Amino acid sequence: MGRVSTTPRRVVAVLVAVTMLLASGCSAAGQRPGSVPSSGPAEPAPPTAPAEPPSSAAPDDPATLAAALVAELADEDLVGQVLMPYAYGDRATKVSAGSAAGNRALAGVDTPAEMVEKYRLGGLILVGFSADDPTQGNQPTTNVDNPKQVRALTTGLREAAGKLAAGPAPLLIGIDQEFGVVTRVTEGVTMLPSALAAGAAGDAALTEAAWRAAGTELAAMGINVDFAPVADVLVTRSAVIGSRSFGADPQRAGQQVGGAVRGLQAAGVAATVKHFPGHGHSADDSHQDLPVLGQSRKKLAAQAWPPFTAGIEAGALAVMSAHLDVRSVDPGVPATFSYKLLTEVLRGELGFQGVVITDGMNMPPARRWGPGEAAVRALKAGNDLILMPPNVSQAYDGLLAALRDGSLPRARLVEAVTRVLTMKFSLSGAPTPELSTLATPAHRAAARALAAAAVTVLRGRCDSVALRGPVTVTSSDGRAHTRAALTEALTEAGVQVVPSGGKIVHLVGYGDRAGDLRADAAVTVAMDTPYVLAQAKSPTLLATYSSSLASMTALADVLAGKAVPAGRSPVKVSGLPATTCAG
Repeated sequence: MGRVSTTPRRVVAVLVAVTMLLASGCSAAGQRPGSVPSSGPAEPAPPTAPAEPPSSAAPDDPATLAAALVAELADEDLVGQVLMPYAYGDRATKVSAGSAAGNRALAGVDTPAEMVEKYRLGGLILVGFSADDPTQGNQPTTNVDNPKQVRALTTGLREAAGKLAAGPAPLLIGIDQEFGVVTRVTEGVTMLPSALAAGAAGDAALTEAAWRAAGTELAAMGINVDFAPVADVLVTRSAVIGSRSFGADPQRAGQQVGGAVRGLQAAGVAATVKHFPGHGHSADDSHQDLPVLGQSRKKLAAQAWPPFTAGIEAGALAVMSAHLDVRSVDPGVPATFSYKLLTEVLRGELGFQGVVITDGMNMPPARRWGPGEAAVRALKAGNDLILMPPNVSQAYDGLLAALRDGSLPRARLVEAVTRVLTMKFSLSGAPTPELSTLATPAHRAAARALAAAAVTVLRGRCDSVALRGPVTVTSSDGRAHTRAALTEALTEAGVQVVPSGGKIVHLVGYGDRAGDLRADAAVTVAMDTPYVLAQAKSPTLLATYSSSLASMTALADVLAGKAVPAGRSPVKVSGLPATTCAG
């Protein structure tokens, strides 16, 4: 796979040189000092890493290539490179009438390819959602049907981007492929268990291997940025984060974040550690309102930021900022627009020198301003890529106008574009894997190994989980597909499954509560966060934290007595141990 360079000192050196050059010699006529958001100064803080002379970098070094390219770009190109919107339609150049209408409202064009060309875009995010997806509120369309279709779409988008002045740097095509409840491509790919399952397994090597398989499959579909892994520490019973998190312990979660980052980037796909400064510290949903983090700065540094540091140390190319009001750092200012959090803390204290990407700018906390003003504020705070603006035309025009009237400092825009291009060149240079790499036996084995290590016994003897006699599989409403998957896996494992009358194995999942439990179940299994098990009456309580096929196969092996459930709950469940198994 492609080389993924993480040369932070070289990046900083080139940023210093290019920023000084363009800020002093290439500013638009009449440029004046810009007005600034209330959260901090207009000009970026000095780089936090020591600078080397730019000449020390090799000619094909990503930062060197970025510096050379950014110096050639017009204002219109610079502005386009910091935008990463979504588009309507499942093909690049031909879409339905409804998708064309959606694109015209969003960007004044008919197709995704026209959007890339008109606005000289740095990237595009592929969107879509599933039934249990807590992010579906800002996913107004879908670009995803199956891997072959996605590959054709991304090929067409890259062909359009190749015509641009920034064409030597490949288009960024991103996706929220977290696995678990937030997973855009679900058919024809290897489905990993959720992040919480990986936290229960507690083996960073297994996580890395599974995410390397996932990254290879994303690359085969033409996707080079994954908005994952989630680094939020699950200290609240957050429905929006939930099983998307690796758990409640910041150090253990950090180990898994590092594994996921290394796995993805070994496959040539940029990892995006999210949602800084830590969405798991609020139970509220930023897709609906602005969550408040009331913890002290000291507590956040100790409990929320270690997984982000772990991801940075693992070489993560990107970090996503969140729409969170951190009262102890910058009260009243969403972190997405906070210079103090993004420039002073994330870059200055945590040392991150890669690309900072906003969370969706079509979410309510970002829509308190118009698309243009919001994009300008986000850039001045320290973001480098503006994700999912609610109106592409207005965001583009607002950025360009602010650049030309001086309210967006040219040095800040140049710095952002240089980082974006450096990441692009870091991801370039390798052929796209064939679609035949999807769902190979080796990839499925990596997912199964992670899922098997996650299965946890929270009640019942570890050595007596296996069921004797016929079994009947039941579930809360809407989970027929998962019941069928477990039934098939149990049958293959040698367990007799009957429609009724057997020992009941009851499945509960995302969003389920006490009313979804069965008092007569011999075994109750939590396939998402395990909190509901505190109210279950079954003599045996298990958790898989995931409803993936790999997780159902692992569960079947445990119920058949073929595997030992070795996982430990990564979150506290009232009245229950992390595991009843020794070790």
